[in-house]
Amino acid sequence: MIDILKNRILKGIVTRQIEPELAQEIEAVGAELRSLIQQRFGRSLHLREVDTGSCAACESEIIAANNPIYDLQRFGINFTASPRHADALLVTGPVSKNMLAALKKTYAAMPEPKFVVTCGDCALDGGSFKDSYYVEGGVKKILPVVLHIPGCPPSPLVIIKTLLAFLVA
Repeated sequence: MIDILKNRILKGIVTRQIEPELAQEIEAVGAELRSLIQQRFGRSLHLREVDTGSCAACESEIIAANNPIYDLQRFGINFTASPRHADALLVTGPVSKNMLAALKKTYAAMPEPKFVVTCGDCALDGGSFKDSYYVEGGVKKILPVVLHIPGCPPSPLVIIKTLLAFLVA
């Protein structure tokens, strides 16, 4: 406890203030997303995320989308550890040779109906790694992709807005 207090005194306040405009935009987009998910699924949307060989930038943004500022869970999006409980597969990174079988097995383990979402430019078509000897290519060459979240990496707000646009259509 003394170490915690000592660190608090030495470091000061390390949180940052959220811009009011950003907070309002997140709340407005999130409320619409929550409403659409409830209408379409009658419950939360469950995602299984798989990294197939990325640089981890997209994972960092997905983690940021789950922090207290964006908090995807309050908008009805939950990440699940098992593909058997997932509605959708969220894939990041180009598909490396090592991850090809795991990606296919994960997709096969998901119950119907299911859909695949790619997050980041690498996942869609291989990105800057597409001509690498160790990359099979983008996810769309292997699985039926229904939604792509663009960016390198996409920001948490772009992730939320893209999911919203998909559910509106």
